[in-house]
Amino acid sequence: MLADCNHNSGWPSRGVYFFFEPGETRPTGELRVVRVGTHAVSDGSKATLWQRLSQHKGASKTGGGNHRGSIFRRHVGSALLNAGRILPPTGSAWGQGSNAPKPIREAELPIERAVSEYIRAMPMLWIEADDEPSKHSIRAQIERHSIALLSQTYAGSAYEPSSADWLGQHATNAVVSSSGLWNVRAVGNRYDPEFLDLLEQAIKRTVQR
Repeated sequence: MLADCNHNSGWPSRGVYFFFEPGETRPTGELRVVRVGTHAVSDGSKATLWQRLSQHKGASKTGGGNHRGSIFRRHVGSALLNAGRILPPTGSAWGQGSNAPKPIREAELPIERAVSEYIRAMPMLWIEADDEPSKHSIRAQIERHSIALLSQTYAGSAYEPSSADWLGQHATNAVVSSSGLWNVRAVGNRYDPEFLDLLEQAIKRTVQR
């Protein structure tokens, strides 16, 4: 669980992460992936795996977070609001802009806390993929093709359908609700089966750490 993780949890510098969700299962009964993500895919990026995950987790002291720095948080927050699981506070501007003044951020704190609670309860795993930052990096390829493979919209049919009461059904972005993933980029793309070799190699390296 992300709730149990901190900067001392033995993270590699770079990697790919996969989130699962209680109640969301594959036809085999196993939990299905609901979010794939990575980081440091721009040339020269210094971002680490934990820095990215900590953005999703939110602040330890306040329980809040910054959905303008985490599209994952933005999607979950919009779904919580649309589903009526939290009422929009006065002065909130959820999902608007890349930054906001302090009064708006303070008004949004109850939503941010609800998002943190939801995401922190998700089971997750990660694999190490520590090559140089680039859009062609192993991380970028694994993320992109994993999303394409797992997306319900691949080949125009439901691959691993979400449950009827999955929170993502209420997301503002229709790509989330239609794909069954808290992802937008690469959803519906065709995947290259050769990426599975990269994934297998990354898993082996991670196990051997």
